[in-house]
Amino acid sequence: MKDIPRATVRRLARYLQGLDEVASLTVSSNDIANAVGVSAAQVRRDLSYLGHQGIRGVGYETDHLRSTLRRELGLLENVGVAIVGAGHLGQALAGYGGFDERGFTISGLYDVDPRKVGNVVHGYPIKHLDRLSDDARARRFAIAIIATPAEAAPEVLRRLAEAGVRSVLNFAPAALRPPSSVEVRNVDLSTELQILSFYRGRQSNGAG
Repeated sequence: MKDIPRATVRRLARYLQGLDEVASLTVSSNDIANAVGVSAAQVRRDLSYLGHQGIRGVGYETDHLRSTLRRELGLLENVGVAIVGAGHLGQALAGYGGFDERGFTISGLYDVDPRKVGNVVHGYPIKHLDRLSDDARARRFAIAIIATPAEAAPEVLRRLAEAGVRSVLNFAPAALRPPSSVEVRNVDLSTELQILSFYRGRQSNGAG
């Protein structure tokens, strides 16, 4: 199978989310395109990477396409996720109810604050950060979310990398330098707000 570009992988995840709202037996590339905001031609190009071709005039068999996308995204069984940092953001992420239906299971939260360690948040125990490496090596999770203050994030990433974790979603406002073996996706909320502010300003200027 061809290597799949990162931009395509991001869209495949969006296609799967869109398909979860489809109740019909078949779905067209136009249906998928309208659901996620891309062109039908783009949908067809992306799905061709999976060796998945629709039937002209019919489209794609919905269940088969959904299964193909889940397999390609590694979601044939629920993937364990650790949340490192049990502050307001970490607890909010733990309370998000959509993980299970998207193929993910929260394995636990980790923190160093003795006032938090041992408590249960949204049904998940808060463990001490020192447990992180052992749990990772025991394969209790495959993906980690870093939701710590910026200064703590590099040490958390180091522990995760040494324990063999290869996939990290970083919410900490820190420029991390991951080893080549670790894929880090950064979610910088302040940067995203700055970008939105930029477009808001352009719209305001255009309106004048």
